[in-house]
Amino acid sequence: MLGAVAAAGLLAGALTAPALAAADGPELITNGDFSNGTTGWWWTENSPGEVVDGRLCAEVPAGTENPWDAIVGQNDLPLAAGEGYELSFTASATEPITVRTNVQMAAEPWTTEHASADQVGAEAKTFTHVFTAGADHEAAQLAFQIGGSEQAYTFCVDDVSLTGGAEPPVYEPDTGSPVRVNQVGYLTEGPKNGTFVTEKTSALTWTLKDADGTEKASGTTTPAGVDPTSRQNVHTFDFGDFTEAGEGYTVTVDGETSEPFDIGDELYSQLRSDALAYFYHNRSGIEIDADLVGEEYARPAGHVGAAPNQGDTEVPCQEGLCDYTLDVSGGWYDAGDHGKYVVNGGISVAQVMSNYERTLTAEGADGAALGDGKLRVPERGNGVPDVLDEARWQMDFLMRMMVPEGEELAGMAHHKIHDREWTGLPLLPHQDPQPRELHAPSTAATLNVAATAAQCARLFEQYDADFAARCLDAAETAWAAAKAHPDMLADPNDGTGGGAYSDNDVSDEFYWAAAELFVTTGNETYRQEVMDSPLHGDTDAVFPRGGMSWGATAGLGALSLATVPNEMTDAQLQGVRAMVTEAADGYAADSRGAAYGVPYAPQDNHYVWGSNSQVLNNMVVLATAHDLTGESAYRDAVLRGMDYLLGRNPLNQSYVTGYGERDSRNQHHRFWANQLDPDLPNPAPGSVAGGPNVEIQDPIAQDKLQGCAPAMCYIDHIESWATNEITINWNAPLAWIASYLDDLGQGGDGGEDPGEDPDETPSCEVTYSSNRWNGGFSSNVTVKNTGTDTLSGWELTWSFADDQRITQAWNAQVVQTGRDVVAKPAQWNSTIPANGSVSFGFNGTSGGQAADPDAVSLNGKACTVK
Repeated sequence: MLGAVAAAGLLAGALTAPALAAADGPELITNGDFSNGTTGWWWTENSPGEVVDGRLCAEVPAGTENPWDAIVGQNDLPLAAGEGYELSFTASATEPITVRTNVQMAAEPWTTEHASADQVGAEAKTFTHVFTAGADHEAAQLAFQIGGSEQAYTFCVDDVSLTGGAEPPVYEPDTGSPVRVNQVGYLTEGPKNGTFVTEKTSALTWTLKDADGTEKASGTTTPAGVDPTSRQNVHTFDFGDFTEAGEGYTVTVDGETSEPFDIGDELYSQLRSDALAYFYHNRSGIEIDADLVGEEYARPAGHVGAAPNQGDTEVPCQEGLCDYTLDVSGGWYDAGDHGKYVVNGGISVAQVMSNYERTLTAEGADGAALGDGKLRVPERGNGVPDVLDEARWQMDFLMRMMVPEGEELAGMAHHKIHDREWTGLPLLPHQDPQPRELHAPSTAATLNVAATAAQCARLFEQYDADFAARCLDAAETAWAAAKAHPDMLADPNDGTGGGAYSDNDVSDEFYWAAAELFVTTGNETYRQEVMDSPLHGDTDAVFPRGGMSWGATAGLGALSLATVPNEMTDAQLQGVRAMVTEAADGYAADSRGAAYGVPYAPQDNHYVWGSNSQVLNNMVVLATAHDLTGESAYRDAVLRGMDYLLGRNPLNQSYVTGYGERDSRNQHHRFWANQLDPDLPNPAPGSVAGGPNVEIQDPIAQDKLQGCAPAMCYIDHIESWATNEITINWNAPLAWIASYLDDLGQGGDGGEDPGEDPDETPSCEVTYSSNRWNGGFSSNVTVKNTGTDTLSGWELTWSFADDQRITQAWNAQVVQTGRDVVAKPAQWNSTIPANGSVSFGFNGTSGGQAADPDAVSLNGKACTVK
């Protein structure tokens, strides 16, 4: 994560916004119209400037890597703390570029008072920004950062003005409808709750309507008063008695209508796949294949040593730390930057593996959905569950981070590896020019390796005994090293080029590692380490009310002890499970008492950085308690938590890209950076934003969110790294929960009969016909419902066997991701009566034989294909 960028003063930005009133203070810019030549202005040596037709124009060379590699600027600008300023200028460029404009200190630490990112092209355009200075400056600097382009171009600027006396506009987030619902939908037999924002204090009538506007149910709201997390007066409503599956439902209260949503039991299958695909998207050291993720997300391998990369195959330590290099290639990029961190990677890979391990122990869990050939990984078809193939990519990296034999700290793990200096946005991994460095080993990192490698050993045993043995050896080596060096803590000031990830208490990591080693080996030594831990039996210490995290990992060990068969005594097992259910009781109570149903109640409503991941981790505990006990209260709290994440929240915001009508799509990321470069994509579907954060550490958040209510301290802007970053350790619990919910809908007590036979005779028949020609094909599909019940809402899925690409479809909504295709109905054919059928078709391109599709399923059940 990008915690130190604010100090660099180079990456954070502010939203452009017109002033509410004209600034009336004195002009601070000297010669802003360039009538006196270039007086008062300077530029970097590589971008010489001159006045052309009354504008200052700079020639920017090709191949600059960072925005600050080429600058035009002016110094000696006096600013007063608390004063509002209006900055305006007119700019053009001979190539489309993003210009970053900073008002900042003129020397390190380059503290930024204003930063903006503007799209500039051939047509001159005027930009206006208003900001408030946070500190006094006798000689601040205006810097137009114009580097970072592969092409040479000419940048011109004119009419530059900076005046005081401006009144900053008040930021009012667009929250859309005051009727807040889960914008994806609700399981047929699950709870269905919503929230209505209103000043009224008496109960109001709500009405549920289908896509055609027909009223299906109604009731009255329950006034809930002022919600302390949002400072909104709200009502809640419950339509859980309605169980008719369908698409496009809405709820109307007092003349206001919600976003549309579905009711059904197939709501989370795609999210399960997308949330796990996040990890392949963010792999280091491998080309990302268009056949798996689509053309817009394909990219070359990053950090493999191909210029300008210096690569991760022979990485040295920071100066003075060690005299060796390590091959630390592979693994997952942590977050918005290109760093790889063992303590963040540890909890992430543990939860990815636990996603699969749950299917080995929990009744109704579907391991097939995570199996070989099911996910978007290049290793599919190797006989190993795809989810474990993904985990192995990270586990290989984590074990490579260990200090080699013969060295003084052999067996310890380096805390992290990342760029020597911060890089700018956007920047694809293969274009990163910075030297890479290993940072000092730490006890926390070493225990992360011990815990995850122990889990790896037991899960890979049946698929690759040699790799499993390597994992176990690494786990026990790391444990011994951590015991020998129990207090090597990461430096909290080591935050240049990457986050510090410091942690001054590693008792939780010791507990986690001991638990995983005990589950895997049954060794009495590890049992005693668990039982003797000061955390054992202390529910609040193992499961903090604010949620598990990379810095609070004891709960991971307790969940493994509670669910994975091991050699604890019955009494010991009951004690661990009691901790799980006691914690879940607290989270469920928090959910029931919250106006928005969220199972997250940090002290004083202090929503933290990555609060959405804390919500998700609490949901993991709740779901595990439901797996263990079958009690619906735990299940319901999980579902209400997902409602919160997908739109039933104070901002009416789905925090998951691609899910819901109002989804986050400008999360902080270096190569999913469409907001800064239209040629780059938005984050891939299934990427969860960090969410509300009361600390609002970045300038965007500080500029727009001052005084925000805790659950409203969020903005969907690429440079709000404090509220809108995406990370592996936030997506890991999202994937875990999506799997749980998909299982719930398809066979648990949230949906269909859990006793249903998945191998029963197919109740659908698909006729597929295709006309092929050189380079193209046209296909027609007929879907027949051979069951006895009408299907209300349908989803047909299949996989192509070669490189077919759908270019046009009719009579259905057809979306292709890699080789996987999902077809959903048009508005007029959403139901298929018993023995009835619907038809649709599509055109496409193909370099191969355009073979008939494989693994065709209707609403998650296999179809007969003719």
